[in-house]
Amino acid sequence: MKKYGIKSGNTLAIEEYKKILEQLKKDIQQTQLQAALAVTRELIMLYWRTGTMLSEKITNEQWGAKIIERLAKDLQASFPDVSGFSVRNLKYMRKFADCYQEVNCAAAAAQIPWGHNMVILDRIKDPNQRLWYIQQTLENGWSRSMLEHWIELDLYKRQGKAVTNFKQTLLLTQSDLAEQVLKDPYNFSFLALDKKHREKELEQGLIDHIQKFLLELGEGFAFIGRQYRIEVDGEDNFIDLLFYHLKLRCYFVVELKATAFDPRDAGQMNFYLSAVDSLLRHPTDNPSIGILLCKTKSKVKAEYALRGINKPIGVASYETKLVESLPKNLKGSLPTIEEIEAELEQAEIKKSLKN
Repeated sequence: MKKYGIKSGNTLAIEEYKKILEQLKKDIQQTQLQAALAVTRELIMLYWRTGTMLSEKITNEQWGAKIIERLAKDLQASFPDVSGFSVRNLKYMRKFADCYQEVNCAAAAAQIPWGHNMVILDRIKDPNQRLWYIQQTLENGWSRSMLEHWIELDLYKRQGKAVTNFKQTLLLTQSDLAEQVLKDPYNFSFLALDKKHREKELEQGLIDHIQKFLLELGEGFAFIGRQYRIEVDGEDNFIDLLFYHLKLRCYFVVELKATAFDPRDAGQMNFYLSAVDSLLRHPTDNPSIGILLCKTKSKVKAEYALRGINKPIGVASYETKLVESLPKNLKGSLPTIEEIEAELEQAEIKKSLKN
């Protein structure tokens, strides 16, 4: 008890002290984080002012390109303990200022790390896209590599593009987020499938690469199961893939279609959502949402099919790596995986006997 400076036996005082200590620790940590973020913002705004000055001098007063090399050398000599004023970085500062000529845009970009900004400057030309990726980085806490990943997969043009009836079936606060969760098309480039692949092959491929699949689905999805059994009126029904979304607080039913969208698919999904809402949904959960992932889709057909359905459903297409199937006369002549493994095992045995 003495370590708290409180009289022995005063349990309430000790507990109160512990609460105050934890509160202060959290406050200090939060302040440290805010201070670090403030320093980052101020540094990037310094970069913006530096870049603006360089751009004006080089453009209007015809400073030569070599002025940046001299400036970098003089700044490093004046501030030997300060990094960030290399020739390369000064060029990025000028580019940063040219891309964000308004101070409000520069201030928005200053909310994310400089390394993230460099990626966006290198990869994105459209100003609206730049600001969108900045906002997504802030909202989702993307690392630099994650930002590069989503830019590579062109998330800007795919997110929120699926055909849905969310505005008619969900509350406004939930429908907006649900719209942004869906993409079109989904990029399953980690799968190599034949053009005539079946749903079972698509499903198995997604399960085999579940981490990459979850990454493509986006933040918040938790995998529940495949071929998830639900019993309705004494009969078993199997949902292709079942997820739970932690932000939307609802189940996601995913049905895979290795063919073009068929309006009848919407009826099947409506049935599954009704069953999940009745059998699995907790009273505090939001309405379950369905995603129909089809090889191709007609936007008009999808819109007509969802019209009048009172369950939230989205229809999107997907893309995979396509491989040509082997001719039938060659399939039988090629060794199976088991035969190759047996040959390798025999080779290892022979090698060990020789030694």
